Amino acid sequence: MDDADDRRTARRALIVIGLLLATLVGLALVYATRRILIWTVVAAFFAVALKPLVDWVNRRFVRHRALATLLVFAVTFVALAALAAVIVVPLVDEVGRFVDRAPELLREARAGRGPVGRLLDRVGLRDYLAHHSDQVRQYGERLRAPAVSVLRGVAEGVAGLITVIVLAYLMVLEAPRIIRTALAATGPERGERWRRIGHEISRTVTGYLTGNLVISVICGLLTFLVLVLTGVPFAAVIALLVAIADLIPLVGATLGAFIAAGAGFLHSPTAGIVVLVFFVVYQQVENHLLQPVILARAVRLNPLTVLVSVLLAAELAGLVGALLAIPAAGIVQVLLREYVPLRRRPAPGGRPAPPAG
Repeated sequence: MDDADDRRTARRALIVIGLLLATLVGLALVYATRRILIWTVVAAFFAVALKPLVDWVNRRFVRHRALATLLVFAVTFVALAALAAVIVVPLVDEVGRFVDRAPELLREARAGRGPVGRLLDRVGLRDYLAHHSDQVRQYGERLRAPAVSVLRGVAEGVAGLITVIVLAYLMVLEAPRIIRTALAATGPERGERWRRIGHEISRTVTGYLTGNLVISVICGLLTFLVLVLTGVPFAAVIALLVAIADLIPLVGATLGAFIAAGAGFLHSPTAGIVVLVFFVVYQQVENHLLQPVILARAVRLNPLTVLVSVLLAAELAGLVGALLAIPAAGIVQVLLREYVPLRRRPAPGGRPAPPAG
């Protein structure tokens, strides 16, 4: 009897050790392929968002699924490219003008004249630069060293973007076949439930994108108004950049504030202070009012869940976590609603009401 107990104990210990090793191997595999997994998750996010539009085009205009998918993706990314061109072309022009004026601006800064020189005088940097010119020159030379790393990062970003586009295209293209196969394997009753769950998840992701876009438009319009009132040049381009940065939950308004406030301080200290104060106030309103309320209605989450999910996901997974936190919380809510029905009060007549789902 003792030998049998010892064998059972040893077997259980081996099972526990095996499960621990399998978990460690799985975590190591996830860590090693984290970049591909992130690309796949982002591609699935965009695929779920674009699938309803592809279905509509396929149903109304183009009968061939591949052509409808290609058309929607082409229109979407042409629109994004046009938006990028609206931003990049004026910026390139401004960079060229800045390069042409750089020697003159440097002379004015050294002499304490011009907007840059006056700004350096106010913050006490002109004397520091005059007495530490050799250190500043050495620092500038050291900045050239990471140029290869920057180029590598740009190349990886382009490769990631292309991968995400291709993955999202294939996901949308093969979605009907995958859905039919999965539903056929689950049976009629479960298939209907999974169809309903998929519809709710698609609505959640689409609602998140719509709500986030509305918030970014509000931020861009208010930024444009403030920049025009303070006389900052290129207000439309700066406001567009701020609106795009604001697509990132919680930290987007902060990134936009650096862009707009920098442009404001270059124009005049008064404009910079006004823009900075505006963003301090606006970011609080957006984080604690606009995002919780608008996204709560779009995704059907309560404002507290929206705020907490974004904070936790940003802490755990950084920027990608912040972007995907709200739709992920909405998906979890859909699954909980389907598989963890709440107890209901007894219906009239003393019989309990049937469970939800």
